[in-house]
Amino acid sequence: MAQKTPRVTIRRQPADVPAVGERIAMETVQTEHRPLSVERRSAAGASRQRRCLVSRGSRSREQLIRFVVSPDSVVVPDIEECLPGRGLWLTATRDIVDAACRKRVFAKAARGSVTVDDHLADIIERLLVRRCLSLLGIARRAGEAVTGFEKVRDMARGGTAGLLLTASDAAADGRRKIEATARGAHYSGGLVAGVLTSVELGGVFGRDAAVHVAVKEGALGARLLTECNRLAGFRPAIAE
Repeated sequence: MAQKTPRVTIRRQPADVPAVGERIAMETVQTEHRPLSVERRSAAGASRQRRCLVSRGSRSREQLIRFVVSPDSVVVPDIEECLPGRGLWLTATRDIVDAACRKRVFAKAARGSVTVDDHLADIIERLLVRRCLSLLGIARRAGEAVTGFEKVRDMARGGTAGLLLTASDAAADGRRKIEATARGAHYSGGLVAGVLTSVELGGVFGRDAAVHVAVKEGALGARLLTECNRLAGFRPAIAE
């Protein structure tokens, strides 16, 4: 008797209405009203590698997105890697996620019929933005994040910055000045440009917009850098 092929259902619905999988995933993404353990995962656990279902290559978990299948057979992105169930892993890029949906790899890996939202890559992008802004908000309230060119420059020169962020819509001249400051100060932390907009960054600081942000060296900055790098796989490259 021929083997039954696992079925995958592509769920389509209005873009402004969160899908079931997105609602489940959003509940796991930390917000400012819930405590966050930045170092929840052990160093050993964070360094373990997983295999991407599409590329078949092994990568560190910081370069991947974990998914689980919910009890009602919906594929759910598990951004914080805390949902129960067997993990299904994909490299954190839009192309890989789109390929996974197109090739029905979730159904094959789950060995059963599953439902996949047809805006899955967009859902992951929104969840990662939410995660990045949540971490940045925690850093701000802890006194570990500043905004404004001069404050960012002073933190970089003072050797306490672990991460520098520049808005995707920042002027090229401003980006170059921050980069030059970092080089002149022998800055060795992360430098991220183009993954968050000035409006998104500004909202964290209670402003209409923020172009440059610095986060002190430490666990929060390191975690934020990881999430920004994952988000970069789902947002267009910054225009020069």
